[in-house]
Amino acid sequence: MKKIGKPWIKLKESIDEVDYEIIAHLQESCVEHDQTALKLELDYKLGVSNDSSKGVEDINEFLYFDGEELIGYMGISSFGGPWEVNGMVDPDYRRKGVFTKLFELVIAEWKRRCTGSMLLLSDRNSESGQNFIASVGAKYKHSEYEMFLKKDIPDATPDQLAGIAFRKATNADAHEIARQNAIYFKDEDEISSEDMILAEKEEISSEDMILPKEEEISSEDMILPKEEEISSEDLILPEEEERRGMTSYLVEKEGQIIGKVNLQLTSKLGAIFGLGVLPEHRRKGYGRALLLLAIEKLREANAQEIMLQVAAENSNALNLYKSCGFEETSTMDYFELR
Repeated sequence: MKKIGKPWIKLKESIDEVDYEIIAHLQESCVEHDQTALKLELDYKLGVSNDSSKGVEDINEFLYFDGEELIGYMGISSFGGPWEVNGMVDPDYRRKGVFTKLFELVIAEWKRRCTGSMLLLSDRNSESGQNFIASVGAKYKHSEYEMFLKKDIPDATPDQLAGIAFRKATNADAHEIARQNAIYFKDEDEISSEDMILAEKEEISSEDMILPKEEEISSEDMILPKEEEISSEDLILPEEEERRGMTSYLVEKEGQIIGKVNLQLTSKLGAIFGLGVLPEHRRKGYGRALLLLAIEKLREANAQEIMLQVAAENSNALNLYKSCGFEETSTMDYFELR
């Protein structure tokens, strides 16, 4: 264990390329030492540009140094919902209050900005991470599997892919994307006991729907949101997201929108997020077709590895991914702090 000789902390609204390199280097060291996963969203964050002439308005990046060496990091990620907070400390500098200090700064920023609840993330196999989260009183919310494509994917039949096309979304599609997100990713706290009974009674096919990060919800159990009911705060502008490395596609069948998907390619790693099929188009095998087309598009972009994330409770999607060659590599637990 090393002593901290010259401690200082850098607070930033977003990271630049220099920050990215030193944080990624620390991440690599921690992952190799602990044999656990971290979800820092560095590639996504690097695409966020801020006008530095205005100074720091909201602090999202917390970097702890000993002299010139980065020894601790904690970051805030926000995707339109609760904050997601994940961090790490150099193995040689642990049990010296580094992580606690960074977390205190995050809490102060959280209270200043009054953002509601916050999600703390920890790999299930990280004993120190799990213990720290338990010590601050956060309650278990949900888990998601990280999965990588490890096997050859099955061939799609011509009739499954016939007439299906990906169209890159523009800012004009922001309301449609928000509408679909509201359908696919309804918060589990909003599901009533009556909804749960209905869901249990209904027989669902594994090819109906792919929902990374959230549970599948039947169209009978919800009122589909109208465009005018979606607030401007829920809108994600696809063209801005693309500049950050996340490209949104609307999926069409013979000119009619049937679903959507987000694809990301960073450092030869391709990722699939938020893929879903609209309720009126389910039970037709489109879920599998969309997944296979997403894989094909990432391979065309020279992705050397392909990964996705799926809610642990979503057995239908999990089985579909496995049948298409994906295997679980880690489990990330989410804990809510109110």
